Amino acid sequence: MRVPVVHQQGRRRRARYARLLWNGAEVVVTLGVVLLLLVAHQLWWTNRQAREGAERKVQALEREWEAEGEKEGEGGREDGVASGESGAAPPASRTGSGGDSSSGSGEGRSGTDSPPRWDQAYAVLRIPRLGLRVPVAEGVGKSGVLDKGYVGHYPDTAQPGRVGNFALAGHRNTHGEPFRYLDRLRRGDRVVVETRAAVYTYAVDRTLPRTSPGDGGTIRAIPRSTVKPAYGYTEPAHYLTLTTCTPQYTSKYRLVVWGKLRSVRPR
Repeated sequence: MRVPVVHQQGRRRRARYARLLWNGAEVVVTLGVVLLLLVAHQLWWTNRQAREGAERKVQALEREWEAEGEKEGEGGREDGVASGESGAAPPASRTGSGGDSSSGSGEGRSGTDSPPRWDQAYAVLRIPRLGLRVPVAEGVGKSGVLDKGYVGHYPDTAQPGRVGNFALAGHRNTHGEPFRYLDRLRRGDRVVVETRAAVYTYAVDRTLPRTSPGDGGTIRAIPRSTVKPAYGYTEPAHYLTLTTCTPQYTSKYRLVVWGKLRSVRPR
């Protein structure tokens, strides 16, 4: 009768392999959960936080402007009829629109008494077709502007209503993604910029579907692509430029939408 031989060494080896496989599976599952949480944070939580913060800032700006308007109105009423006889300039001329609220010239003030501070939200951008209402802040830094869900004003470009190019940038994905559907804009669509002093209405004119991130010609005073020279302008005017990344979820290229000023209305 043969006595079966138990191979303890082989059994221990199989048990060790099983533990390694189990530990490896735990690591893979843990990494998967962490990645899912990161994706959820980027695609959902950052959007929620940024949108809520941006909406609060819009409401705060509107309350501030309304309070200032009421204060100015009370001051005018206290002066009585004499204020109208003193030769003070009418509201339209004080906005820098040359006294013609529909001419769109906007040569004077940009809607602020002095240049806005870096990262300061000082205007509200509205795009009816996209259902968008978002603050405009000075600068295009991520932490101070774009990641808050704001739209950023490129430094050294014109302010709203002035001759030149009022150029803006915004995220297309994550952090509020205000420009996610920028590619849906069509020629003639209204883009409204509201400041402390006036409401500027632009109309979409042209679109550059794709260009390189370094195409600085798109935000010059007379915007014209240096990568695709067929896109752009050749004469001075009151321009608006909106830029964002394309395709979605990448930053490989830039999408550019241009508009022209159509009207100025004093607040």
